[in-house]
Amino acid sequence: MQDAAPLLREIFGFSSFRPGQEEIVQAVAGGADVLAIMPTGGGKSLCYQLPALMGEGITVVISPLIALMRDQVRALREAGVEAGALTSGNTPEETDYVWDTIEQGRLKLLYLAPERLASEGAMRMLRRIGVSRIAVDEAHCVSQWGHDFRPDYLRIGELRHALDVPVAAFTATADAETQEEIARRLFPQAAPQTFLRGFDRPNIHLAFGAKDSPRRQILDFAAARKGQSGIVYCGTRAKTEGLAQALREAGHSAIHYHGGMEAEDRRIAETRFQAEDGLIVAATVAFGMGVDKPDIRWVAHADLPKSIEAYYQEIGRAGRDGAPAETLTLYGPDDIRLRRAQIDEGLAPPERRAADHGRLNALLGLAESLSCRRVALLRYFGEAAEPCGNCDLCDRPPEVFDGTTAVRKALSAILRTEEWFGAGHLTDILMGADTDRIRQKRHDQLPTYGVGKEYSKRQWGAIFRQMMGHDLIRPDPERHGALRMTDTALPILRGEESIELRKDVITAAKDRRPVVRTLVSEEDEPLLSALKAKRRALAEAAKLPAYMIFNDRTLIEMAESRPTTLDEIARVNGVGGKKLDRYGAEFLAVIAGEVAEMHPKRMKLAGRASGDLYDRLMQAQADLARGPDGIDKPLSCSASLLAKVAESRPQDEAALTRILGDRRTERFGAAFLDLLREAS
Repeated sequence: MQDAAPLLREIFGFSSFRPGQEEIVQAVAGGADVLAIMPTGGGKSLCYQLPALMGEGITVVISPLIALMRDQVRALREAGVEAGALTSGNTPEETDYVWDTIEQGRLKLLYLAPERLASEGAMRMLRRIGVSRIAVDEAHCVSQWGHDFRPDYLRIGELRHALDVPVAAFTATADAETQEEIARRLFPQAAPQTFLRGFDRPNIHLAFGAKDSPRRQILDFAAARKGQSGIVYCGTRAKTEGLAQALREAGHSAIHYHGGMEAEDRRIAETRFQAEDGLIVAATVAFGMGVDKPDIRWVAHADLPKSIEAYYQEIGRAGRDGAPAETLTLYGPDDIRLRRAQIDEGLAPPERRAADHGRLNALLGLAESLSCRRVALLRYFGEAAEPCGNCDLCDRPPEVFDGTTAVRKALSAILRTEEWFGAGHLTDILMGADTDRIRQKRHDQLPTYGVGKEYSKRQWGAIFRQMMGHDLIRPDPERHGALRMTDTALPILRGEESIELRKDVITAAKDRRPVVRTLVSEEDEPLLSALKAKRRALAEAAKLPAYMIFNDRTLIEMAESRPTTLDEIARVNGVGGKKLDRYGAEFLAVIAGEVAEMHPKRMKLAGRASGDLYDRLMQAQADLARGPDGIDKPLSCSASLLAKVAESRPQDEAALTRILGDRRTERFGAAFLDLLREAS
């Protein structure tokens, strides 16, 4: 079995593993059954791709979406890895390539959709071709309680039994219940090695905002990030189309995506988003697992997500390359009413509805948090954290005030009207409004009538929204959304507990646009733009998504470190051997001007200590080409021989002679051995 570190550097261009990856790679490569829960963007795919290259046989990858498989296969082949997919979207040439590489024993990774496992022909083929392990991507799809349940994932257990090979399963979000079901269905004989890696994505800036002209808020957010790829998640299909149109009218390149579009139109939208720099997609959550674009710079929610797990997975599509990314989630009382109604009117059993209300409460608690959002988010996933300095509440800690009196007034109005009315009518009562409905219901006779005149209608709206966010009140679907008090509110009503509310939203402070985090310093921005232009030109010529040339993080490192040689550019994260050979000189020319050509054998050593040694051996050879006195017959070593010496590093004359032969050792041996000993 090959070592992981050289392959990590030469194929993928990384000098080190991300946190948590190395243990998982070693477990998978060692033949263990593995269940790994890793954050989106944490490098899950590397944890099965690298082991596939370390050992013999074919790794079969079960993946849920054709677009996702095709992108991973293209990226692997760009890096010089023999990979293929058998999908309904294959061209005849793609299918022929897969079969040819299987027959020649060269294929390392074979991607399949779970639906293909229903075919007896596919099962026979997999028994025949020498499968060494099964990797399951998006493993939560096996769980009937999971948010993306796919019935055909249940066939993976049969496949594992038929092939008798280890299974490595990966997912980004799985609560304890879902983890238990994954283990039961995929690993029925014995528990797998389980790796629960940190959920923190420190490069992602978290921000929430109360809805106040939400279309304008989204347009302002996008305007401050013009030219960056982003996703706007919307609650309805109509909103995706309207928002995409508004973004285009504001000068952005934008498209929409939802499940009601024709399949071909959806495919075109996915392809455009993958390939185009700076494109924005306004989408429903139908646009999800197939997104494998690492340089999405921001994700905005025009409407509240359905749960904290959904929120975490959706924002996790930003900044998968590790470079800075931003999020904004808008929410309002209508969102909360809608999400509560969806849970209460669903067909799930009562215990499941209670759990779903709990998940929504966690998300609302995050939205209404008074301190660091990352602390609250990670606490939900069972992790402790310190204030992050990378969320809107760390940027500008909110002003708070003792809202106990205001909340008790609102609760009193709800109870005295027997929980039959919504926030609008309750606000009229509290403000002492003179309306037909108040007079008709005799609500002007209530003790709470007019006791809340210190706040405006808009301010009372913010108070009711925060009360819903703290789960003190809930809309009752059987009473057309009328507000009902929860047990959580009882201690406040009785005066046993107090509650703090955010003052900034109560006082209707003027909106302040979130700080825009630039990717590089102002000094490096022109170079980054030039590198992106070169990437775009190469991507268009090769008909590849831009990030498959190099992702944003790699270009950022180039702009900041400004390499001046191919050796230096080879040390940039994300520049593997194949990409260095194909693109290194072109990007170096953008940074440092024209670049001298490098022999292919020397190119393979670029960025490594062996490369420096090769150069010193080459210089020593040039000095001795005509002998120590400059009068002998010219003699030289080929680039292949010099590369072999630089890599194998013989330490005595006999070992050097086995590589160079007698004549060359006689001429160059002493000088070469001095250099080799210095380098050891």
